[in-house]
Amino acid sequence: CLSPEDAVSVFEIEREAFISVSGDCPLHLDEIRHFLNLCPELSLGWFEEGRLVAFVIGSRWDEDRLSQAALTLHRPRGTAVHIHVLAVHRSCRQQGKGSILLWRYLQHLRCLPRVRRAVLMCEDFLVPFYAKCGFEALGPCEVTVGALAFTEMRHAVRGHAFMRRNSGC
Repeated sequence: CLSPEDAVSVFEIEREAFISVSGDCPLHLDEIRHFLNLCPELSLGWFEEGRLVAFVIGSRWDEDRLSQAALTLHRPRGTAVHIHVLAVHRSCRQQGKGSILLWRYLQHLRCLPRVRRAVLMCEDFLVPFYAKCGFEALGPCEVTVGALAFTEMRHAVRGHAFMRRNSGC
């Protein structure tokens, strides 16, 4: 999990990854600090030689679909985890790190109480990536940011990872 001390590194990777593509960042520095203070257990970082190279940040959500409020709120009793952002440092892209980190994050969510699904919103060009990772497209997202429109996606989080320990698998 990430800590508030990782916020600047997170923001630098996010800014480079998103500004060139969409012109804006999903989370600004103060929002990154907000989520890393409020729900650090819903973040995950990939470090190499002590340097952050990829990360994912989420928060709890308690409604069936995402709304504008989901961009800034953390609802601790929610059964969904809203994945705000997944980003990989430019020097580490096209190496499978994003897929691996997302898979590991989804496994991590299985260990958290009451989490039943992960949800996210993405631009259309990212739908195939998330579909390969097991997410299903729900259709257009209610949330827009400026002129950007998004597709909402969902991944069921089934069972608890710790329950498999004695299952003979």
